[in-house]
Formats: sequence, structure tokens, C-alpha cells
Amino acid sequence: MHGASPRSWSRAFADIRQAVAQRELWGHLGWQDIKQRYRRSTIGPLWITISMAVTAAALGGLYSQLFGQPIGTFMPYVTVGFMIWYFISACVLEGTETFIANEGLIRFLPAPLMIYVFRTVWRQVLFFAHNVVVYVIVLVIFFNQLDEPYRMIAKVPGTLDLPGTLHPGLSWAALLAIPAFVLIVANGLWVTLLFGIIATRFRDIPPVVSSFMQLFFTMTPIIWTPDLLRGGEPGSARAIVEQLAKLNPFYHFIEIFRAPLVGQVQSWTHWAVVGVITVVGWTLALIALRNYRSRVAYWV
Repeated sequence: MHGASPRSWSRAFADIRQAVAQRELWGHLGWQDIKQRYRRSTIGPLWITISMAVTAAALGGLYSQLFGQPIGTFMPYVTVGFMIWYFISACVLEGTETFIANEGLIRFLPAPLMIYVFRTVWRQVLFFAHNVVVYVIVLVIFFNQLDEPYRMIAKVPGTLDLPGTLHPGLSWAALLAIPAFVLIVANGLWVTLLFGIIATRFRDIPPVVSSFMQLFFTMTPIIWTPDLLRGGEPGSARAIVEQLAKLNPFYHFIEIFRAPLVGQVQSWTHWAVVGVITVVGWTLALIALRNYRSRVAYWV
């Protein structure tokens, strides 16, 4: 390694290997971040679970009535959607701050850069684990309505409205949520690494990314379903919005995790899109790590 250029692939991959080897360090730091956030709180990190439960119950109940959808299928849909959206958006938003927030450590502690990336993503995994409790509770309450084939939107008698997609109901296919989450975590790592390096060099990036994430939340089917956009004439505004929704990359990430857990139709298109994004994203992140790893300490 001695004599190798700071911009060599060997140093970039060595950074990753060394960070993986020091998993006890970033694992401890990630857990300490959560404990620090809820220090002196009576119930501590349980507030994470309570917050998710309140959000899912309030918005799930409200929008099920606004959209005329059965709460037994819509509440689990909204709950799982929020769970995975919070994880993804946190990786993106906190990823842009990951090196800036660790300025002191980066300047004075000679450690692999990837340690801070693992620390950020691991912290979000711990947050996610707390929110899984809410899904289990919702599943127990509404299991009977998810266990059989169902539609999110039923055909209204006497109208020409198209019925929603028929979903097969819960099955062993729910286990696909596990590789889906692993794939999403892998994407969280490259997003944190790439956006972290870019935002450290250009400090206007974090507020710009924050603004776009608000827009993407609205455009991503989390509190509404894609079935609501069906039936638009070709060229109509409704049909255009439906196509735009399919171009939204967050839609595909949400679906590979949510569909198995709420017994919806599995589309391998979502997996293919996420797979392509994973390869492209990691390629860009590794190039950024190779070229700019040694400069981050000067930029923070």
C-alpha cells in the first residue's frame, strides 16, 4: 500500500475493508447516536415506535376516508410505506451531512472514511427496527383482511369506474421483503457515500436535496395508491402523471419492500429497476471514493 497513489483503487477498496473490519466501532457509534438523542427521556428510543404508530394511524385513517378505500388494507399499506420511506429519506438527507457532522473525528482520527458511512446507515437500520414493531401490530389487527385476495379500490356499482388491481393476499412471498431490505440498505450505503462526498465539497447540496425529497414524497405512492391514476385517456394529464409516477425511482424501491408485506402483486420490473440503480450507484460512489477520499479531510 505504501507508495500507492491517493487516487488508487487499492486505497479505495482498502478503506472499505478496514471499515468493515472495524464494525464494532461504527456499530457502537450508531447505537450511541440513538441513546444520545433520547438521553434523559423516560421511555427512550420507544418514542421512535410511538411516533411511527401515531403517523400511520392518523394519516392511514384520514386518507382511507378521503380516497374511499377500506381501512383494513389501506392502513397496512400506509404503515409499510412510511417505514421504508423514512429509512430511504433519512439515508439521503443524513447522508449529505455524514462527513460534515463528523468533522472533528475526520480531522483528528486517522480512520477509514467508510466508517462514517456505515455509522449513518447502521443508525437508520436501528430506527427501522423500532418501526417494524408497528407493522407487526397492524398486521395482527388487519390480518384477516390481508390474508385473502383483495382490491385497494373496488368497482362502484352503476358507474364505469375501473376496479383496482386484484392483489393475491399475504403468502410466503412476504419473505421477499428480506432481500428487498438488504438491497435497499446496499443502496443507502452508496447514497450516503456519494452524496456525503459531494455535499462536503458543495455545501449548498444538503438544502437542495432536502427540497427535492419533499417533492418526491408527494410524488411517491405512500399515502395514495397507483390505482387512483388508472383509467386516464392516452395523452391526458392523468395518464401523464401515471407515467411520471412510474419514472420515480423511489416508487420502485418502495414497492419491492411493501408489496410482499401487504400481499400485493409482485412486479419484477421494480426489482430490475432497483438492480440497475444499485449497480450504477455503486459504480459512481466507488469512483468518487477513489478520486476524492483523501480530499474529504480538507473539505470538512
